[in-house]
Order: sequence, then C-alpha cells, then structure tokens
Amino acid sequence: MYRIKRGWLPALALSTCVVAGNEGVVVGTERVLNWTFDVFDYVDPLIGTINGGHVFPGATLPFGMAKAVADVNNPDEKQGGFASDNSDITGFSHMHDSGTGGSPSLGNFPIFPQTGCPGDIVDNCFFTKTDRASRRINGTAEAHPGYFAIGLNTSIHTEMTVTNHTALYRMTFPSTSTKSAQNQTALPYSPLILVDLTDLPDSRINGSVEVDGDTGRIVGNGTFNPSFGLGTYDLHFCADFSGAPIRDTGVFMNNRAGSEPKNLRITPNGNSPPIPAGAWTRFEAPANNQLLVRVGLSFISTEQACHNAETEIPDFGFDDVRKAAEEVWRQKLGVISVDATGASDMLQTVFWSGTYRAMISPQDYTGENLLWESDEPYYDSYYCIWDSFRSIHPLITLLDPESQTKMTRSLIDIYRHEGKLPDCRMSLCKGFTQGGSNADVVLADSYLKNITDGVDWATGYEAMVSDAEDEPLDWSVEGRGGLTSWKNLGYIPTDDFDPYGGGPFTRSISRTVEYAYNDFCVAEMAKGLGHTGDAEKYLERSDNWKNMYKAEQTSFVTNTTGHINETLDSGFTGFLQPRYLNGTFGFQDPSLCSPLYNFTSCYLNPDGHETYEGSAWMYTFYVPQDMATLITTLGGPSTFVKRLSYLHTSGLLYIGDEQAFLPVFQFHYAGRPGLSAYFSHFYIPSQFNDTVEGIAGNDDSGAMGSFTTLSMMGLWPVPGQNVYLITPPYFLEVNVTSGQTGKVATIRNVNFDAEYKNIYIQSATLNGESYTKNWITHDFWLEGGVLELTLGRNESNWGTKDEDLPPSSSTSW
Repeated sequence: MYRIKRGWLPALALSTCVVAGNEGVVVGTERVLNWTFDVFDYVDPLIGTINGGHVFPGATLPFGMAKAVADVNNPDEKQGGFASDNSDITGFSHMHDSGTGGSPSLGNFPIFPQTGCPGDIVDNCFFTKTDRASRRINGTAEAHPGYFAIGLNTSIHTEMTVTNHTALYRMTFPSTSTKSAQNQTALPYSPLILVDLTDLPDSRINGSVEVDGDTGRIVGNGTFNPSFGLGTYDLHFCADFSGAPIRDTGVFMNNRAGSEPKNLRITPNGNSPPIPAGAWTRFEAPANNQLLVRVGLSFISTEQACHNAETEIPDFGFDDVRKAAEEVWRQKLGVISVDATGASDMLQTVFWSGTYRAMISPQDYTGENLLWESDEPYYDSYYCIWDSFRSIHPLITLLDPESQTKMTRSLIDIYRHEGKLPDCRMSLCKGFTQGGSNADVVLADSYLKNITDGVDWATGYEAMVSDAEDEPLDWSVEGRGGLTSWKNLGYIPTDDFDPYGGGPFTRSISRTVEYAYNDFCVAEMAKGLGHTGDAEKYLERSDNWKNMYKAEQTSFVTNTTGHINETLDSGFTGFLQPRYLNGTFGFQDPSLCSPLYNFTSCYLNPDGHETYEGSAWMYTFYVPQDMATLITTLGGPSTFVKRLSYLHTSGLLYIGDEQAFLPVFQFHYAGRPGLSAYFSHFYIPSQFNDTVEGIAGNDDSGAMGSFTTLSMMGLWPVPGQNVYLITPPYFLEVNVTSGQTGKVATIRNVNFDAEYKNIYIQSATLNGESYTKNWITHDFWLEGGVLELTLGRNESNWGTKDEDLPPSSSTSW
C-alpha cells in the first residue's frame, strides 16, 4: 500500500494533524492537507514468520493468554503456529508462544471446519491432522493487532479475534456446494467443525472430551508436556457455536467417527504420537453462510473455561470483540509518538512491528494458576528470562510500567510459593535455566526504575539472595549451580565437583560471567535497601569474571569477512577460558560457537561446551557492571574499540542471539558513542526489515522486536542498571508518555537526515542546558523533558571525556 510521508505521527487511534475539512486548510500561503496516521498501517505481525523467526502472527491482546492463529504442519516453522511458507494448515488453535526455538509449544485443541462430508456420511469427513491438512489460498493471510484471517482451498475463509481467555472465530463457507480438495467429490452443504485433543508438539498424555447433543457445545481437557521444561500441565476448553441449527454431534478416534457415544477418554496406550481423538458438531446450512465458534480456555477446569467464554464474549459479536481488541492495542502503542518525516515506510514498519511483538509475552494467567492461592498477579510464558531480561523487560518498563509491575510481583510470588525465581517458565511448569539467575536482573532493573506499586521489595531481595546463596537440588530449572565453588574459588570450574545439586555441567565460562553480573544486581538492591554488608560482599563477587580470564590466550580465526578459506591471527590476546578445580586453565577455541566455527554446538545438552549459544570472543565482553576494568584489561580504550569493532565486522557475532545486543552499544564505555550509532545502523536494516524473513534468528518472545525499537528510539538501556546509552533516534523526534507520571520525554534530532549520514552526535542539550554525558538515567523518562541532539557526518568529542562515560563499579559505585 502506498503511504504518504507524514510529519507528526502520534500512535493512538486515527488522529489528524490538522482538524479541518477534507480539502485542507490554508495556513499562510500553504495548503495543509489532513493526513491521518493509523499505527496499524505500520504493524505487520507477519514479519518473522519464516526462516526461523517463529513469530506468532495471530490474534492476541497485549500479554493475553488466548492467542488464536492457523497452525501449519512444517515441523521446522510451526513454533508460533503459523508460518508464511507453503506448508498446509491443520487447524486453528487458541494458545501459542511467540518466537521460541526448539520444540513447538501449546497449540492445544485445534478446531477445523469442513463444508460437509462426502456422501453426507460423517465417517467420510477428515479427522486426523494428516487427512484434513489443507492448502492455503495464497495472498489471503491477513494479520493485524487483535485479528488474523486466512482462506483455505476448501473455500472456507476463517477470521479470528480474542479476549484474554477466549478465542472467537468467524468462518465463512462457500454459498454453493463445492468439491472436496481431498477427494474431488461433491459435498453437501452441512458444515462440520471438529475439536482435536492434540497440541503442536503432539505431546498429549491423557485427554477427555464431551459434546452436548442438543446445544453442540464441546468441552474437554488434556494433559500435555511443556516444550522447554519439566512436568506436565492440564488445560481445559469450552467450545460453543452460533449461526446455524445443530444437525448432529459425536466423537472421533483416529480416522473414524460416529454419533455415539457423546464422550470419550483417551490415554497413551503406548502410541507415539498419540492417537487422534476429539469431538465434532455438524450443522444445517447457515443462513448467511457463516458460523461463529467461541472457545474459552482455562488451566482450572472446563467449568472455568465456559465461564471465561460466557463472561468475556456473551453474544458472539465478532466485530465488537475485534474492535475492543484493536482499541487495547492502540492504547498500548499510543504512549509513543514519532515525527517520521523522511523516514521510510520500511523502517517505520520495523519500529512499530517490533514494539508490537514485545508486548505479546509474558502472558497474563492471573486467576488461572491452580498451583497456589494468591491475590498477586500471575504471569507465565517467561520464555525465557535469559532472553527477555536484556531488552524486552526494559522496554515494557518504559512503555507499560503497569504491566511490568504486575510481572515483577508475579516473579516474587513465584519465589514465595516455589522457593526460587524462575529463569524460564511456561504452562505453569518450571523451564530450563540457560545461564545465570537472570530474574535477578529483571528485579534489579525494575527496582532502580521506580517499579513500586504493590511490590514487596523485601521479599524480592530475599529471592535474589536465595539465588546467590542457596543451591537448589535441581539447578537445571531454577537458581544457580556450583555455588560452593563459586564462593570458595571465585568461578564456576569446568568439570566442577558439585555434590549439592544437579544440572548440565557445561557453560562454565558463560555461567561465571552471568553469575558475576547477577551478584552485581544483588549488590545494587542491597545498597538501595540499606544492607551495606551485603552490598560490599556481592560487589566483590561481581569481580569473579576476572578469574576465568587468561591474559595470554590468542585467537586464530577462519573464514572471517574478506578471508574465506583462510585462517588468520586475529591480533588480539586475552580471552575467557575454561578453568579447572585445581586452578589450571583448559582450552576452548575463542571462536567456537560463533558463526565462524561450529555455530550450533553450544546448546543446552550434556555434550555442550563452556559457553552457551555464543563464543568466548563474545562472552569476554560481558562485564556490564565494570566496563572500565574490562577495557583496561583488554589493553585500553583504543585496543578495546578495535577489538569490539572486529567482533562486529569479522563475522564472529550473530545479532540473532540476545547476548549480541549490548556489544552494539559498548563503544560508549570507551568514549566512542559514535561507533555505537554506526553499528546500530550496521544491523538495522541489514538484518531487520519488513519482510516475512525480516528478523535475525528466533524472535524469542519479542526480543528481536524490542532490540529494534530501543535501538531506533535512541536510548539503549543497560539491563539491571539505571543507565541508558544515548544514540540518535532513527526519526526526527521520538516522544514517550510515562505511564507513571503522565509526563512526556522527547528525544529530538537537529540536522536529521533520512539517509542516515548524520548519525554522529556533535552536541546535546537537556531542557535547554548543555549535556555532555553519553548516558542518561530513567529520571528522564519519569520526569519528562527534551533531550536535543545536534548531528553531523563525523564523530565529535561529545561524550568522550572520562567524566562523561557511563558508570562502572570500579569507578563510581
């Protein structure tokens, strides 16, 4: 769609720049036209729905539980349900995660419509995923906030929208008898809709279903496995129909169906994958060729699922539900406004779509947690905090502090009842820990940024100390492992002896640097709460990264940019290396698990290596608590800048993993903020665009989306600290209205050019006064004001002096 370049572009609703008639008004000697801006024009949920992005593009509310979309049968691309490829559609299900890697999750109880059964015999309809899989009609997929639609080659067009616990579908059938795509025989016009007791990963253990012969209502439940954790979960559904008289009902098992009985129970029975089973309702021909299907969901019971559906969508009003969902999204996105004069449609779409995706998860399951009784909020699908602490939660804190407050309270309440903070959590189950206890970072970040309403910070601090001091029996799903060695040796040894708990005895390098930063976050909390002794203890522990640093370690790299099939000395010395209990160092090639060398060999498995999803080259830069000491350790500012630039330009760094985000902006610490701006543009838009392949790697619950939003806003948050690193926004001006104070913070570029040649800050003012620091605190967002950045084509001396650099624990604690 052609879009006119606009000037002032507030996000909320459809707003006009000038209130006047359609012909425009005359201001002076110029005619001002009444351009309107609709943020939905720049939100494309289909970005990242192929090539491993695994984005959920369907209908959802911000942080909503119900997430409806068409599910595909491509095992490599169905993690978000739908994929923009040529795979078949097997159903429409009501709960999903977004952007995850590995095994798919959720996708429970898909429904599937058929215009009729061949020969008007129910048993001739198609009940299994394999049999019913249907081709999509190219070009019919339509996705907007709160809405998704697609047409299949069955000539049935399905639309969907949601409330928090309920999905609503509107299915439009062909007005005349059609041929079945599967067998090319004429079909009677008597629609059948089935509900399948399955999920995306085919993990169902037990299940039951019952259909009411009079109303057609189908209720049921199933026990399923989480995709990245331990245990099982039970989920319940309640499906109701509107639009046509009920003709008959029944159940199915495998590829056979019948009108009796009206209920069914199923167990594993040694079958893998589980035997298909479910229920169906068949209708007379709909008068207006449409049927509505309402599916309520609950982790509590089928009764609760029906209650959710009946209270949230009492009258099947599809357009009203869609409108309400859209309005919620407009309000959430409306706290930002940009002056996008000159900015391309593509970049605006990257910006707004990233912001949208960052508000899909975690998911609000408040009232649906049967594990304990509590008046606190309960959020789930922290998938995973190792990914989300770096940019998702800082962005939510900035744009939606009310939701971040609820998430913070939820994390603390999980500790209160489970004994530990989660690092990953899905479907009421404990998820696997990938590195440190990074909920500590989320809590510290929230504490430092005025997240206070109803938050029990004393218990929050207690939870963080528990992570730092008390090793759980199974630290694969919570807390930290190797704490005895951590306390006594000051690092996590490779091949550690740890008889106090169990987990994957790998990742000694990455766990060491993450534990060190986790302890720094504990120290910050301790300082703020007046626990001086604790603050000093954990600040000292935050230096433990030094104990894995081997100063004489060299690095030879192969296939770097411009040197394919060559192995060269990188020219840099000193890297984190494995270290054993006796204090001696081992060896892991610093480039191992980078894109240049065995990229996929450092996952969470028993034969993994000493870094996780990244190389020692990258992890050597992970000292956000004390970058001043790191820079000195690596040879001083000049050498540090060369080394960090080499990380970005050589091919060693993959921006599709979240650990790569902060290194884009770490030039600030060496007095080169202009290079942070340069490398921000190095990745955007080369790795992030507005196509279905438009993100680097898995979106990981919106991590990639939050990276682009924060980068393009111009103030990059250092997670776990009250620090934002200043770079020029990608727009002439960005405004954010604080959800806590109602005040507006403005970042404005002077000499902005949309070709992005003027990307270097020459000078800055804050509320009219000269501002030389290359960082700013959260007070700017809370108190409002104007940060004005004068730009030029070359680096300047702005933000380069020692006193203008961001704080480090060794210089400004």
